[in-house]
Amino acid sequence: MNNEPHPTPKRIRFVELNAKALRALADGDLAGGSAEAGVTLDEHFVCDRARSIFEYRANQLAEDPSAAPWTTRAAVSEPDGIVVGDAGFHGPPDEAGMVEVGFSVVPAYRRQGYARAMLRALLVRAAAEPGVRTVRARIRSDNSASLATIAGFGFTRVGEQGNERDGIAFVFEVPADAIQTA
Repeated sequence: MNNEPHPTPKRIRFVELNAKALRALADGDLAGGSAEAGVTLDEHFVCDRARSIFEYRANQLAEDPSAAPWTTRAAVSEPDGIVVGDAGFHGPPDEAGMVEVGFSVVPAYRRQGYARAMLRALLVRAAAEPGVRTVRARIRSDNSASLATIAGFGFTRVGEQGNERDGIAFVFEVPADAIQTA
């Protein structure tokens, strides 16, 4: 039996990355993105992967400004105020009431519980929304950290998707009324 105390769950808050912040980050302008967000963002926010995502999200908001409450946010650790990653939904609920979660942790803060804190907050938000019936997560088959992160939250593997560029991703879903925020 393990008598070690359970680590205290991490606490985070989300800070909006509005269209201007997303556009600045997509353009590689870390200072401009940070100024627009009102928090100091990490270099991770302008890596190639992040720039591509933020470009997509900036275009998404230009096309549909009403999607703003559902898109990417900076995740800020509380009470220290350090930006530890980004998380959000891929957009508002679709016609079937499905939303998809996404999250990324700044490398220096990985394996410290921040991904679970971000996912927990996203799931609580989704469960509180009357229009959400299902939450989906797509995780690359080789991403053991993210696969471990979703464990204990009630997700069931429902399929897989893949392409030559990204490889195989497992698709997981949890009904909003069955969300577990362990």
